[in-house]
Amino acid sequence: LGAAYILLKPAPAGTGVIAGGAVRMILELAGVRNVVGKMLGSSNRINNAYATIAALRSLRTAAQVKALRGVQA
Repeated sequence: LGAAYILLKPAPAGTGVIAGGAVRMILELAGVRNVVGKMLGSSNRINNAYATIAALRSLRTAAQVKALRGVQA
């Protein structure tokens, strides 16, 4: 998208949302419970908000990743 990049990684149960600024607000509003987020690039809040929404849209399920890798089961 632009100058802001958001890295989202799953976290163990009970960790909560470990992220800052606009990333934390959007993840909490989206109902994401256990995640670690890292903002890379821009520190502009609106750019980070857009990048977070783009990151959430690009998430894939475990089944989708298995299909891409050609893994059975």
